[in-house]
Amino acid sequence: MEYSRSRNKEWASFFSGNRYDLMEWAGAFGDLGTLIPFVLAYINILKIDPAGLLFMFGVAKIAAGLFYKTPIPIQPMKAIGAASVAQAGGFSPAAVWGAGFFTGLVWLVLGLTGIVGRVAALAKKPVVQGIVLGLGLSFMTEGMRSMQASPFVAVVALILAFALLGNRRFPVMFLLLALGVTSSLVSNPAVITDLKQGMGLRLPPFTLPQLTWPDLVKGSLFLALPQVPLTLGNAVIAIVAENNQLFPCRPVTERKIALSTGLMNLVAPIFGGVPMCHGAGGMAGHVRFGARTGGALVILGSLVIIVALFFSRGVNTLFQLFPPAILGVILFFAGAELALTARPDGAGRQDFYVTLVTTGFAMWNMGVAFLAGLLLNAALERGWVRL
Repeated sequence: MEYSRSRNKEWASFFSGNRYDLMEWAGAFGDLGTLIPFVLAYINILKIDPAGLLFMFGVAKIAAGLFYKTPIPIQPMKAIGAASVAQAGGFSPAAVWGAGFFTGLVWLVLGLTGIVGRVAALAKKPVVQGIVLGLGLSFMTEGMRSMQASPFVAVVALILAFALLGNRRFPVMFLLLALGVTSSLVSNPAVITDLKQGMGLRLPPFTLPQLTWPDLVKGSLFLALPQVPLTLGNAVIAIVAENNQLFPCRPVTERKIALSTGLMNLVAPIFGGVPMCHGAGGMAGHVRFGARTGGALVILGSLVIIVALFFSRGVNTLFQLFPPAILGVILFFAGAELALTARPDGAGRQDFYVTLVTTGFAMWNMGVAFLAGLLLNAALERGWVRL
């Protein structure tokens, strides 16, 4: 009897702590600016089955929301996505799944052995701030590029966002989505008809038999290995710093983040999922538009699973309802929110210089930024470099 009560308390604790109110619903969509472009690229260029891809994203989001109980996001691994899409003829879907298995194993080992914590401990505060600031500015820049697709829609969306950004009675995210859907329907009224034709139940595929040793080796060497330093900076060090600053009552560790990254990437490829991580920009997007708990992830994950099961044939049409200009505005504000968390408090000239140098490199390459920040900080502390 006591054991049963103990187990019931554990399950109650697991499902409690999250909210599912209006602001959590609004904040749930704050990560669409990075999710949708990568998903579309995987589907249209690499021809990855959207049913499995989206289903595993949904499962991972729900699991993260229930476990962490803060808006720790699930995003595509960007270096793997960009490299595989840029060389579409050179990589098959199976190579992407192989990259997922390898990166999952890497982060599981780094987490279990505690190596990730020791590496992260090398990063002093100015280096971490530079990584986070560089990520935020990169998101803002990328958002501005997307806005150029439809300047008028972007300007209207920006005005709405600035006017209502802090309003918790009328979440601006819903107005942005409504504006996006309206502009899409005006430019292409046939979207609704096409969407109805794409409806139908489809289960995620079992893709493990399609993976061969050559796919695993190719994906590991050419896709997964270059992703490791980016994941370390963006999806481990930055997300831990961001979460623990915004939600000190629910702190996370580099080890915990590494383990969840490893586990989800070992499971996802079995059913057609692509490599995923906890990108810091996604949390900034969720928080900026209202999310304060893991409920936002549970909401978004549930919606993504519904799309995977019932709309996967028409996912291209469905995502047309969210035009690039609107996604760009969402990404812009997510980047600004992320950059704000990196503001230095009373930093001296030397520390701020390290932050700025790290920021510059972070906008180009996360691994180089981490290394450059560490080296510069050490050189300044030892007097090898003078400002």
